[in-house]
Amino acid sequence: MKHLILTTAALALTAGMAMADTVRMGTEGAYAPYNFINDAGEVDGFERELGDELCTRAELTCEWVTNEWDSIIPNLVGGNYDTIIAGMSITDERDEVIDFTDPYTQPDPSAYVAMSDDVDLEGGVIAAQTGTIQASHVASMGATLVEFATPDETIAAVKNGEADAVLADKGFLEPIANEDGDLMIVGEDVLLGGGIGLGVRESDGELKEKFNAAIQSMKEDGSLNALIEKWLPGSATF
Repeated sequence: MKHLILTTAALALTAGMAMADTVRMGTEGAYAPYNFINDAGEVDGFERELGDELCTRAELTCEWVTNEWDSIIPNLVGGNYDTIIAGMSITDERDEVIDFTDPYTQPDPSAYVAMSDDVDLEGGVIAAQTGTIQASHVASMGATLVEFATPDETIAAVKNGEADAVLADKGFLEPIANEDGDLMIVGEDVLLGGGIGLGVRESDGELKEKFNAAIQSMKEDGSLNALIEKWLPGSATF
């Protein structure tokens, strides 16, 4: 799913967490259906339901914290919360700074959305959210990359003509394209990343293992697949 490109500033941050019964779960709250803020002002979505169940199985009390995407890793390392559960794909670059649990989704395809099916995806102007592996992919393939701080801004860029298309997780884009008659999925899906996992500080091995055990138990009893089918229809299951 979404995918942060690390900065050198993040590399310098260090912090530790003394294991506690209460764990602060950091998410973006702006990337439906993975995570979003509902009408009651609460974190909702696939990762809220998943995170609450993982905490129950791990016998942890979890508190939810929202943080902007572009600083989500530095603020984990700096101790503002104890996990990242925000549609973050497992990548080698991120693993140099933080640690990851086992994946709780398979690698999710990225897709392009545009207003016409004849856009030039290889040589055109492609929007992506700043600090994602979709942005890195666009830059590497030779298209003109335009980056925006939020996923909603990437959609707006296509609709107002700033970009020919947007590249993002298909699970995020497909419902938008289905509801907006001006937008459509175009081109081929792109597989990026190694699945989505919870990010934890490298010093928090005990917390990582608690969540790994909970993730494995959900895989074994089918409840993880049930959540994927509920919130991410069409995505690969375990």
